[in-house]
Amino acid sequence: MKKIEAIIRKSKYRIVKEALHAVGVNFFSYWDVTGLGNEKEGHVYRGVSYSTSDIQRRYLSIVVNDDFAEATVNAILSSAGTGEVGDGKIFVSDIQECYRIRTGEKGGETLK
Repeated sequence: MKKIEAIIRKSKYRIVKEALHAVGVNFFSYWDVTGLGNEKEGHVYRGVSYSTSDIQRRYLSIVVNDDFAEATVNAILSSAGTGEVGDGKIFVSDIQECYRIRTGEKGGETLK
């Protein structure tokens, strides 16, 4: 099993969610987060400079069986990108075990 964590633009969330559903990923968790990125310049609006170093993003946490990992990552890559700085990051890590609390069963079947 793999845990896929993605930090994406909030404006891309709906498109990413649809892309994940299209490849069969129907359950994941998400949070609104604030982070610091590589963009150091501020923006000026009506003569007032605003800092853009604190960036609002959406954090996705997805656990899938190994055979779904590549399709999941590709769905995020193809739907979250704009080609600009700040598109986000994807992290993939191994999950040793998963348990369904209701029944006590464990393993990859609990993800279905």
